Amino acid sequence: MTDYPDTLLFIDGEWRAASDGRTIPVVDPGTEEVIGQVAHASTGDLDAALDAAARGFATWRAVPAFDRAKLMRKAAGLLRDRAPAIARLMTLEQGKPLAQAQAETMAGADVIDWFAEEARRTYGQTIPARTPGVTQITLKQPVGPVAAFTPWNFPINQAVRKLSAALATGCSIIVKAPEETPAAPAELVRCFIDAGLPAGVVGLVFGVPAEISEYLIPHPVIAKISFTGSTAVGKHLAALAGAHMKRATMELGGHAPVMVFDDADVQQAVSLMSAHKYRNAGQVCVSPTRFLVQDGIADRFMADFVDYARAVKVGHGLDDGVDMGPLANDRRAPALERMIEDAVARGGRLVHGGRRIGNKGYFFEPTVLADVPASAEIMNEEPFGPVAVINRIAGADDALTEANRLSYGLAAYAFTGSSATAQRLRDEVRAGMLTINHLGLALPEVPFGGLGDSGYGTEGGSDAVVAYLDTRFVSQLH
Repeated sequence: MTDYPDTLLFIDGEWRAASDGRTIPVVDPGTEEVIGQVAHASTGDLDAALDAAARGFATWRAVPAFDRAKLMRKAAGLLRDRAPAIARLMTLEQGKPLAQAQAETMAGADVIDWFAEEARRTYGQTIPARTPGVTQITLKQPVGPVAAFTPWNFPINQAVRKLSAALATGCSIIVKAPEETPAAPAELVRCFIDAGLPAGVVGLVFGVPAEISEYLIPHPVIAKISFTGSTAVGKHLAALAGAHMKRATMELGGHAPVMVFDDADVQQAVSLMSAHKYRNAGQVCVSPTRFLVQDGIADRFMADFVDYARAVKVGHGLDDGVDMGPLANDRRAPALERMIEDAVARGGRLVHGGRRIGNKGYFFEPTVLADVPASAEIMNEEPFGPVAVINRIAGADDALTEANRLSYGLAAYAFTGSSATAQRLRDEVRAGMLTINHLGLALPEVPFGGLGDSGYGTEGGSDAVVAYLDTRFVSQLH
């Protein structure tokens, strides 16, 4: 017995089963066993959630930002208090090691606190007028009910950004959370409810993603959407939103390059990037994938990186000492095996790993490929798994050519001792986020978003609230 709960919908202030009784099984990826059920929303359930969101918006927008912030800080405190229990649920349904699940939950509380404070400072402007007696002002007002779509790789992290930005600005929100990992986002919502959030302000639904998105996005109640997921799905949803003039924030796929130069601290680069690569079994949108290492240090970097990969302890996320859990579902291993086979067939070298582990649970070896040509699938499509590709470069020109070759532009990493090289990278790398000589991404107070096929808009930092606010201009002659 896992003591994993069945997960219900949350609509209009109450937890409820689907109106037609449908459910979806939830599987522990470490055992492949069904551990619970999640309610599958019907069209009637979605209509109820939309009606509630419209009423909730009318209520919540009238609550002063100062009071919204107080409630949000209370929810953050509850999330911290409940983090150990929530982390265990997350590990059971998603697979990541318990320590990573707890860190994600605690970080979610920091996100809530950040947005609670930031939305108290969404100031308008007084604009000097050309004509005597005229006052010109801008007002910031909530855009309206939001539909948010969140993925399974970070069940708390991805939902809490959207929830916090919407609630802080006075919007209501319907979260379509992942049916693979429903319990953790349900517990996140419960923290807000237990903190005193009025009925209708937050709704939580589960079901077939395409069916729910294509029903919610065109609906006249919804004013904005926020989506985190694949580029292909994101483009479809963005087009659907555009057809109905709905504002959209899109955080999509990546294919992060790591540029390591001869003058870098190699030990630091290997230590940071190897751990970052295999975090959450590589199922991270900003996971480093294309390692571009200058010739002078390439052999040392490769040897040290492979040593780290060999030392990674893979196992069930609840077991002691585990560094990397299973892949989240049965679709990932065949996809990775196909990419690895293609890379080797095109002339790449399999240096370590490359295979599924055991015959129970979706475990996969930490993998290192080398000398993979740009034509290989894994050099062009996000592997979303524990596979690193390490290729040699001659210098900065090679690094920039490869880093900017793809239409993705989410995250990029670099290690160099040269201020001139760092300056060039800052100017020329086409990515929404670049971190040099350390890991500096995904803090609540900094932007989080990409360019090109990696989407648009940000879900972190002061700019994150802008997408949830309308700017209204008022000019008055006295």
